[in-house]
Amino acid sequence: MADTVETAAGMSNLLKFMKFIGQLKRVPRTGWVYRNVKNPESVSDHMYRMAMMSLTITDPNVDKDRCLKLALVHDMAECIVGDIAPADNISKEEKHRREEEAMTHLSGLLPEGLRQEIYGLWEEYENQSSAEAKLVKQFDLLEMILQAHEYEELEKKPGGLQEFFDSTNGRFHHPDVLQFVSVLNEERGHHLEKSDGKE
Repeated sequence: MADTVETAAGMSNLLKFMKFIGQLKRVPRTGWVYRNVKNPESVSDHMYRMAMMSLTITDPNVDKDRCLKLALVHDMAECIVGDIAPADNISKEEKHRREEEAMTHLSGLLPEGLRQEIYGLWEEYENQSSAEAKLVKQFDLLEMILQAHEYEELEKKPGGLQEFFDSTNGRFHHPDVLQFVSVLNEERGHHLEKSDGKE
């Protein structure tokens, strides 16, 4: 009987956890909101494509499973604290404190083993304490500029989100990521040239 009650309580907490995570579908990415992008992506949209970047990387030295998990967990706290952007004028320390509190609450809804794993993954990303965490941080930035490029195309505003590209200068290091950025910049360059030609 005790096992049944424990399981029921565990499932009830898992339901609460999933409802929290579900809110990520409805948290828009603040950077796009502040630039008046129509229909800005959600945090979970961003995390999903980062997970796909983790899955499709070809480097045999990369632990893909670890990257996938880090990508899925790294912004999880935003379902409680929201997407805090640099323009919000909240210090890095305060942002970390709020997210740490949120992650403690979220992971606390899970069974012990999972609680430690998910909180540990978030901490690993926050502290950039592994090669995988550093790579997933590059995916975070890569996904952002890919999305910026898509918004420039969709809204027919070539070069309109240049500040996002500028903010990533010198921050890409992995050869596969650098190669992808090079192809992305080349495609974007063609669009900018076409736009200049029209004027």
